[in-house]
Amino acid sequence: MRPEKLYYSIREVSEETGVKPHVLRYWETQFSMLRPQKGSGGNRRYRPRDLEMVRTIQDLLHAKGFTIAGARKLLKVQTRGRSVDLPDGLPAVGQGGPKEPQEVLAEMRRELEEIRRLLRGALPL
Repeated sequence: MRPEKLYYSIREVSEETGVKPHVLRYWETQFSMLRPQKGSGGNRRYRPRDLEMVRTIQDLLHAKGFTIAGARKLLKVQTRGRSVDLPDGLPAVGQGGPKEPQEVLAEMRRELEEIRRLLRGALPL
């Protein structure tokens, strides 16, 4: 967005991120950390931090290939004051050519083990 504002409408956030308004409303139900304020008329008012959260969710779901549940878990760890850096090598879902089911499962297992390793380092013992 051009100059930073105090609040953005759902239309402005949608235009800026390319995420449709109905998807933004759905994400609000799935991600507790995405809570835009509502005006007296019930219109959503996204703060700059809400806009940043939309971008983060969008990146996790679309670029990094996380499921909603996986992205939600990762964001909960991060919003508790612990930062988890994702390795650049994690492939997004759907990248590359068609794969055999066994190959997909093996890749998913490797990714989950890497995420588990990252989370172990982020959580106190």
